[in-house]
Amino acid sequence: MKKRSQIITRKKMTMAQIAEVAGVSVPTVSKVLRRQYDGSQATRERVEQILLEHGYLDQRALQRARNGEKTAVCLVLPLLESSYELEILRGVDTGLNEINHHLILIKRSNEPTHAHQWLMQLSDTALNGVILVFGDQHHAQVEDTLQQQHLPFVIVDHLSELGPTVPSVGINNFAGGRSAVAHLFSLGHRRIGIITGPLTLACARDRLAGYHTVLSEEGFPVDSALIRHGVFEEAEGIKSGYQEANALLNLPDPPTAIFASNDTQAIGVYKALFERGIRIPQDISVIGFDDIPIASQMLPTLTTVRQPLFEMGRTATSMLLRLLENKPLDSTRVELPTSLIIRQSCAKSPL
Repeated sequence: MKKRSQIITRKKMTMAQIAEVAGVSVPTVSKVLRRQYDGSQATRERVEQILLEHGYLDQRALQRARNGEKTAVCLVLPLLESSYELEILRGVDTGLNEINHHLILIKRSNEPTHAHQWLMQLSDTALNGVILVFGDQHHAQVEDTLQQQHLPFVIVDHLSELGPTVPSVGINNFAGGRSAVAHLFSLGHRRIGIITGPLTLACARDRLAGYHTVLSEEGFPVDSALIRHGVFEEAEGIKSGYQEANALLNLPDPPTAIFASNDTQAIGVYKALFERGIRIPQDISVIGFDDIPIASQMLPTLTTVRQPLFEMGRTATSMLLRLLENKPLDSTRVELPTSLIIRQSCAKSPL
């Protein structure tokens, strides 16, 4: 435990300070850290020793690199269990397989106070770069640490606002939410319930904004009773979908359609409707968001807004590889289009 605390303390030394001690430039330190330095062996070994002493490398990772083993790309995920994350993982893995790179997975804690624990793991192997999938809005510490280490990174589907220089790939959540509600309006639905994600998350707020926009454009006032707040995580998302659907169904004037802000919530909505003997879509329509694999296997199959998760992972990988090659990005922010996937869970309003 004493050795670990010493490493954490030493790691506070910045890349600029390490460069000064080593008598080299910051870019040189960065190249040594990423195994891309092609200068003198003496300089490389001197910088490596200082990086070891201050926690940027460990002895095992350094020995693997000196033995000629390939460096790797790290994918950091918040849960390592959801269908949502697995689709992103497939995209990243496919992109790396095309160039024969290793992929390392790290599960990160959503607690900002635990960030140093998994950030330390990033120094335990010879990494080229990092792809991060954030499950919350606590990302500033991570960005600062990676930038201090001059370790290239790309953020996938951020759930809160990012700076203009942070490389990221995601979707237009506002447009996706708007298309879901507009589809229900086209079927004659006027009382449309929505189950949001946590409104601390930008994606949840944007999907709700899409809902508000359609109502405004159609000249219908917003009924706050039709807006329920849930969560996105897999198990808790199903539970919140179930609970909030029951709350909507208990209204004196219940909705004829429900927009679940992700597909796991929609699973919970299905359960609530099944228990009450309410038929989908004859009695009520349901629409989701994400198009995770199970959406096409539900009965009836779920109409949903497709978030191109596989393509997001693959695009993030392409962006990171450009950064590793010191090539400029066409844009630091890439937004992929959503698409409405019409299946069996929506029909004309029964009213």
